[in-house]
Amino acid sequence: MATIVRRTSKNGQLSYRAQVRRKGAPPLSATFTKLSDARKWGQITEAAIIEGRHFKTVEAKRRTLADMLDRYTQDVLPQKRAGTVRAQVTQLHWWQTQIGHYTLVDVTPALIAKCRDTLKRTHASATVNRYLAVLSHAFTIGVREWEWCDDNPVRKIKRLREPRGRVRFLSEEERQRLLDACQVSNSRYLYKVVVLALATGARKGEILSLRWADVNFNREVLTFHETKNGERRTVPLTGQALTLMRQHAKVRHLNTTLVFPDVAGKQPADVRDAWECAVKRAGIADFRFHDLRHTAASYLAMNGASLMEIAEILGHSLRL
Repeated sequence: MATIVRRTSKNGQLSYRAQVRRKGAPPLSATFTKLSDARKWGQITEAAIIEGRHFKTVEAKRRTLADMLDRYTQDVLPQKRAGTVRAQVTQLHWWQTQIGHYTLVDVTPALIAKCRDTLKRTHASATVNRYLAVLSHAFTIGVREWEWCDDNPVRKIKRLREPRGRVRFLSEEERQRLLDACQVSNSRYLYKVVVLALATGARKGEILSLRWADVNFNREVLTFHETKNGERRTVPLTGQALTLMRQHAKVRHLNTTLVFPDVAGKQPADVRDAWECAVKRAGIADFRFHDLRHTAASYLAMNGASLMEIAEILGHSLRL
């Protein structure tokens, strides 16, 4: 039970100092001008300590958002895929520069909404929602695992409406122009990577992260481990893609297990600039590497593949 001490100042003003002591917890105190307020505070604080809620509030007042995002970057991000990590490092840094100095208790839905509105002036709706998503996950971990705060304020923020996904795929004539441009590229890997993307519908990151152990020439399949949904996926390797991979295996680098390594052999090669140059050289407008997945899906459909088969190859989940 709280202890309340009545005090009289030099000018005769009365005050009431309430103090709560519980075993295993530091003493807490507060001063009030009304006895009823002191008693109420003592009851609420003692109940909160017993239920384990009070110290979350203490942490929320002591810790800043920057503290939470630093710990999230160190402890949580390394468990995610490399592509996700790169994007979220940028997003988390933005939140740090904008409101990282606020204590967690002062990070309100109104403050986050203001940041959301700032973001949407220069970013697409889908991108803004990704910024909100990573901040929300950091708060969720802070609430559930670290007990630094009582609630996740991002849950109260309305996400932006995202436009329907674009569908763009290559015509036969565009496909040939693109492959011709890739063959004369300065990148020694670009042509092979694009052919694999068209043949398997795999994402760029999935292809570039391939290791030779993932290539089975006897079964004529590729196995992708670092996928967007985190599930391992095996796809057939046929036709020109199989021929190119067999040729590539004959000149593989012995100092790395990566199929498409950079010069040092320690990381996957970067074909971004080479890809952009090839698309420009081919004279193809409004086309991204990810659109090769749409093209691959259309080829599969034209060759009689079922929706289930297409989904399995592309790594999509079907909602039945």
